Amino acid sequence: MTATRRVRSEFTAAWNSFLRRRTAVFFTFFFPVLLIVIFGVLVRSRPTGGGLFAKAPGYYVPGYLAVVVLFTPLSRVGSTVARYRDGNRFEKLATTPLNRAEWLLAHTLVNVVVIGLASLLIFVLVVALIGADITLSVLVIPFIAVAVVLFCAIGSLIGSLSGSTDGVVAASNGIALPLLFLSETFISPDLLPAWFRPVMNLSPLTYFARGVRALTFSSGEWVFDLGVLCVLAVVFFALAAYALPQTD
Repeated sequence: MTATRRVRSEFTAAWNSFLRRRTAVFFTFFFPVLLIVIFGVLVRSRPTGGGLFAKAPGYYVPGYLAVVVLFTPLSRVGSTVARYRDGNRFEKLATTPLNRAEWLLAHTLVNVVVIGLASLLIFVLVVALIGADITLSVLVIPFIAVAVVLFCAIGSLIGSLSGSTDGVVAASNGIALPLLFLSETFISPDLLPAWFRPVMNLSPLTYFARGVRALTFSSGEWVFDLGVLCVLAVVFFALAAYALPQTD
């Protein structure tokens, strides 16, 4: 069996497993909808005002995308790794031709598809409900795909290093919440202290938000941001595949 067939087989199994978990399916797509309804429809942006949400609605589209790109991979892959470890499934996996990198790739591809669909839903909602003036560009697709690979890898590392599934949830939230609001997503740099603004460059989510915003809203430069994400995705994916337990 070739590597492609092994990955495809594991992808199919992981995809079917996701579909069987109806609660996970529901909240994967309901959460971004709820977020847009609360912040986009009820709170609304105030382009002529001040403070939070003081920019045009299109400015915050990368923030809405960042929610699913960040939270879903961290929690789903981290929890999956923890469940596999607790159920001694990695020990069984070691007896099959599927290696750790292939297993992680298959589960990452499932998340790429799921989050790609959720992102498409977000684009539809921000235009239909909020009336955001954005540019639709196919170049957003590689940003989403590469970011999902990166955060799947980080989620896998959390699952490999955490002692329990509860630990995965706590660690994922502890990492995701600061990144979401301190990475040029919903809070613009001018609202933060000047000394903290360079720190935002340490967040990989910053490069995702900047690149997507350049493509959809501000017509700025995006190549560097995508390059940074690609390098980080390759490095963290290699680390995550190496860190996966082979036996328990």
